Amino acid sequence: MRIKFLIAGLLGIASTTAFAQKYELSNAKETYDKYVALSKVKATYVEADKNLNAAKASIDKAATNTKTAELPQTYALKAAVYATYSMRDTVAAKTLPFFNTADEALKKAKELDTKGENKALILDAANNLAQYQLNRGVADFQHKQFDLAYKDFDYFHQLFPEDTTALYYSGLAAVAGTNYPAALTAYSKLLPLKFSKKETIYLDMSSIYLTQKDTVNSLKIATEGVEKFPSSSDLRRREIEISLQTGKGQEMVGKILAAISNDPKNKTLYYYAGLTYTTSGNNIGKELAGLKKTSKDVAAISAMQAKKDDYFAKAVEMYKKALDIDPQYYEANLNMGYAYIAPAIDMYNDANQLPASKQKEYTAAIAKTTAQAELAKPYLIKATELNPKSKDALVNLKNYYLVTKDTANANVTQKKIEALQ
Repeated sequence: MRIKFLIAGLLGIASTTAFAQKYELSNAKETYDKYVALSKVKATYVEADKNLNAAKASIDKAATNTKTAELPQTYALKAAVYATYSMRDTVAAKTLPFFNTADEALKKAKELDTKGENKALILDAANNLAQYQLNRGVADFQHKQFDLAYKDFDYFHQLFPEDTTALYYSGLAAVAGTNYPAALTAYSKLLPLKFSKKETIYLDMSSIYLTQKDTVNSLKIATEGVEKFPSSSDLRRREIEISLQTGKGQEMVGKILAAISNDPKNKTLYYYAGLTYTTSGNNIGKELAGLKKTSKDVAAISAMQAKKDDYFAKAVEMYKKALDIDPQYYEANLNMGYAYIAPAIDMYNDANQLPASKQKEYTAAIAKTTAQAELAKPYLIKATELNPKSKDALVNLKNYYLVTKDTANANVTQKKIEALQ
């Protein structure tokens, strides 16, 4: 009987000890859960704080007890409690120790919780730690500490890989800090996700590639962006510009004309077809100017001039179709005027190169120049009416007045240009 009594007594002591060991862990969980519930109502904030403090006291004891220290729940609770404390102040000296402790505990909790039994606690901790780093990243960004801001936002991203805010902010910080490879990595991860600013991301990525002089990938990402956002004028313009720079103008024209055949009422497509022809004409014009200075090969000069004129004629045709759809289309009016006035400027300059002995030829050339310039006038004026503060529109109009020898109006227009500056 005594033996049985002694054994029973020993068992009682053992169970009491085990209970004490488990008590702190279970109390930490219970009080933390109460904190979470009470913290959602302003009237119970004080009571919520008491429970959080109790949870911290218990989890600290559980974390130092050899029987509970290495349990997944202990690490998960410690991460959740300490992450919560890290959000209770804005002074880094006070909050950073809590953050670091929670960060280490969270890593260990994820490693040990193979069955996912503490998923909610781990998520609570991760949410608070991510918010902590987001706040810190915004502050670092505002202080122009872009490298630090990138690391802050990237920490957020590592916790929540699918969170678009984390990725977007990481990209912004990387760009601001000229860490272009990191920016491209962050932005590229956004493309498969649902994100409201995806159109901007395509354009930004194209710009980053251009900054690195990588026209191949810049064009590739711009083209992909146009396919996803066919109505984006910025992406369409970027695709055209790079295509022309890389000698793919004809390929670009083919794409736009194919798009027009599928959408013949799309004024923007006609405008961009015109812009492509105009840009090609300008590129030929640069070659032509150089040829005139270095060569007297009249046939070669004439052939190049004819090619340039053909591009501008095709541009006019496209702009006209855009204006047939929308007569108030500013960009189409502006470029239509330019497509007419550019050849007139060439004629004017060529006429003024004639020797004084060729007065008859000069008079005929000026008459032809004026006739060409008059074609541009209504579109040039319309462009300035639609956008009175457009320097491009005013410069084109001034050139019209110069070509037609209307010095008074040329001076008036010049004053308008200077007023903009």
